[in-house]
Amino acid sequence: MRFAIVYSKQDKAGINIIEQFKKIAFAPEMPIIELKKDSIYADDLNEKNYPELKSIDFIVFATKHKSEKGNPSLSLHAPGNWRQADYGGKPGKICNTSAFVLKYLFQNLNKIANENKEVIEKYQITLECTHHGPLIEKPCCFIELGSSEKQWSEKEPAKIIAKTIATLQNYTPDEKWTPSIAIGGPHYCPNFNKIQLNSNYAISHIIPEYALPLTELILREAEHKTIEQIKEVLVDWKGCGNSEQRQKVAEVIEKSGLKFKRTEKVDKN
Repeated sequence: MRFAIVYSKQDKAGINIIEQFKKIAFAPEMPIIELKKDSIYADDLNEKNYPELKSIDFIVFATKHKSEKGNPSLSLHAPGNWRQADYGGKPGKICNTSAFVLKYLFQNLNKIANENKEVIEKYQITLECTHHGPLIEKPCCFIELGSSEKQWSEKEPAKIIAKTIATLQNYTPDEKWTPSIAIGGPHYCPNFNKIQLNSNYAISHIIPEYALPLTELILREAEHKTIEQIKEVLVDWKGCGNSEQRQKVAEVIEKSGLKFKRTEKVDKN
């Protein structure tokens, strides 16, 4: 599998991550593409406009993460919009991604971060649910440094993300992993973080509680936009709203022919 890294010249965190990457890795097989626009609006990121993408299987966006609270974080997620498109992309459309690449990156992000005591004491390592643009054809994910201007310029956390991206030079998925999609819970996915890190389930797209009620179209989009064949759906049952919404989740999954498992039934140790 061949990877490319994409960042925006408008993005302080992206620039910081790429600077650190160039210091620690020599990866001529992993092209670095600079965008003039913000990454979430890069719907024109394709082989026609960027010929260096022709032999690429997966794109990693190195970007900032921004939140109102501004908590320090290193985060990872697939892009796309379950409903409206407030920040790039198109309503109800998500990008292709890989459950295995996301799991591989998340495990390595945690491992590398835990080697730096100063960073791990300050920064939260987390998945995010699928959100924002762009909408592109190539499978992709975002790996982000957040969540305020102070963190975007810090070198050590940027170096951790750079080292994590560099591990893709040796990318090898585990044959024991089970490709999955996840439903329920809050934006920062505490239950799915544990599963992605400590179980054999590999999670691609995450549909949060605020995107419910679940529809056949949303579930189909999540399944079809995962390059691996989905084997099971993981459901944060308590994080699926009221009893009516929970029942709707179960009905839609069962109608699709997929199996589901509640997160409390998954061994996360």
